[in-house]
Amino acid sequence: MIQQQVIERGIRDERVIAALRAVPREKFFPQGSQREAYAGRAAPIGHEQTISEPYIVALMSHRLDVHPNHKVLELGTGSGYQTAILAKLAGQVFSIERVKPLLDEAFDRVLDLGLRNVHFRHGDGTLGWPEEAPFDRIIITAAAPEIPRHLLLSQLKDGGIAILPAGPDDDQMLLEIRRQGDALPTTEICPCRFVKLIGQEGWAEKK
Repeated sequence: MIQQQVIERGIRDERVIAALRAVPREKFFPQGSQREAYAGRAAPIGHEQTISEPYIVALMSHRLDVHPNHKVLELGTGSGYQTAILAKLAGQVFSIERVKPLLDEAFDRVLDLGLRNVHFRHGDGTLGWPEEAPFDRIIITAAAPEIPRHLLLSQLKDGGIAILPAGPDDDQMLLEIRRQGDALPTTEICPCRFVKLIGQEGWAEKK
């Protein structure tokens, strides 16, 4: 998986590759669907949520440029796979998930791997984690209709990096944002397809 889907597609960040090797992806799949773990595509994990394909996890982790002294905010814990990769790269990870059953399962998986530098919260990710801000890095694993400016300007450190998708279902773009004071200069990485980010700075919850 790592050779074909990550290295051969241009990601040679040694720390990210080491993290991918250290985290068994199949542990983050529902019982009975572990055979899907190493396929090069996103897969359902229940509750209308998905786990991103290995390449996208590697790409987002690489572009986030996480170091051992960094504090990272993750919006959308999901299965906990991206969370575990971040835990291998960062000093502290603060992860928020709005679907409680997913959060509980992710908590157990991350704990089972012996990762003790992750903090979990149930709630609206777009509100962030104000009492732990500012963060060196912010990663969002669901797409808002547009960049969540208030979150980034209030909780991302000046000079910090955010990686996130934004846009409607059929026209999302993965973005790299580097905060410069009150400005959020943005670089487009690639087209993508993520589930919707639900919350105050995301999409409204379906009734």
